[in-house]
Amino acid sequence: MSIRVLRLGAPRAPHEGLRLGTVRRPPRGVTKQDYARLDYFDVWIPELAPSAPLVAWARSGPGAERRWPAFARRYRREMSTPGARRLIALLAALSGQTNFSIGCYCADESRCHRSLLRAILADAGARFTDAPGAR
Repeated sequence: MSIRVLRLGAPRAPHEGLRLGTVRRPPRGVTKQDYARLDYFDVWIPELAPSAPLVAWARSGPGAERRWPAFARRYRREMSTPGARRLIALLAALSGQTNFSIGCYCADESRCHRSLLRAILADAGARFTDAPGAR
């Protein structure tokens, strides 16, 4: 039993389990009824996504690539709030009981909050199916 970290919209893997969308906004132009059918997510958990102001800051203007270390620190700070910590503890505990996946839309996991969320979950004792950087 474990967590798979993936890009939302990618085809589902066998035994993937429930797919959780850790994104601030649902996919554009897709109806709620089609989120799961189109391999986005079964359950939406925006509380584990970076805040809208943080994303806007990270993407603003030239030099966005240089902002990654500061983005990572700020996102980790957002995930240290009591509500986020409870969700992280829940997912870490569930990873020992059932298969499920978490994801985001970003093509490059190394520059996506899901790589940071993977590390945060690992620090909380979560078990993973795939290696970092996969998919």
